[in-house]
Amino acid sequence: MLTTALSSLAALPALADGEARDGRGGRFEDDLFVNLEGEWLLTRRIGGREAQNSVTATWVLQHQFLRLQMRDLATPSRYEADVYIGYSHAAGEYVAHWMDNFGGHFAGEGRGRRDGNAVEFRFAYASGPFFNTFRWDPAGKTWTCVLESVAKNGERQLFARDTLVRRG
Repeated sequence: MLTTALSSLAALPALADGEARDGRGGRFEDDLFVNLEGEWLLTRRIGGREAQNSVTATWVLQHQFLRLQMRDLATPSRYEADVYIGYSHAAGEYVAHWMDNFGGHFAGEGRGRRDGNAVEFRFAYASGPFFNTFRWDPAGKTWTCVLESVAKNGERQLFARDTLVRRG
């Protein structure tokens, strides 16, 4: 009992530190996703066709999230999404809130950890997990996103591949 209580007390400073950097007054300062801020042209390859989107990425909510506003360039636009990328210091992971014109039923929250210049977000949907891996290429100054679903046999299958090139 005493050992458990002492272990809990020892963990408090780490928890308090994570909470201090999370919440009001904290900021999401990130040397990876800072590279996504700005105006982008996204080319999506999906189902044997290509679609073009404009993407605007700006810091919002007192720098707690990077908001991506995605709009299909077709007239009229057939796809729109707002994505909020943040970080939980307490959990040590990134979070992505994905909302699009498919509505609330398909809105999702993905979580992931950084691996070099990439973060793989895992979204848990009723139909099964879905992955979206954001990868920064510092040499080319471009982003790629690989979107994958999971087949019934458990293998990942490509859903779409996005390439983002800075506009202007």
